[in-house]
Amino acid sequence: MTNLFSVSEPLPASEVFETLIPDKGILIERIISKGHSSPPDFWFDQGRDEWVCLLQGLAVIEWADGRRRELVAGDWLLIPAHEQHRVASTSAEPPCIWLAVHGNLK
Repeated sequence: MTNLFSVSEPLPASEVFETLIPDKGILIERIISKGHSSPPDFWFDQGRDEWVCLLQGLAVIEWADGRRRELVAGDWLLIPAHEQHRVASTSAEPPCIWLAVHGNLK
């Protein structure tokens, strides 16, 4: 696969995480979400910074401190390590396509 927008149908019931560049200090992955969200009361607490860009679809990210951000295609975020956050919602049509970069980015 060499096209970020190519999506094999039908998509599985779970989110799809595809490593684009192997992790040698920085991990680059593509994530496909189709109506997925984080479980209630679940917060990501990652050990590395995450830069994420929504390439397609609509999504909502929430933080443990009450912040909330609606994302449309082209929006990006830099989420510092250990900043608790969750995916509140993602669109099913079109599915969300994310580009995520994990590492010590700051």
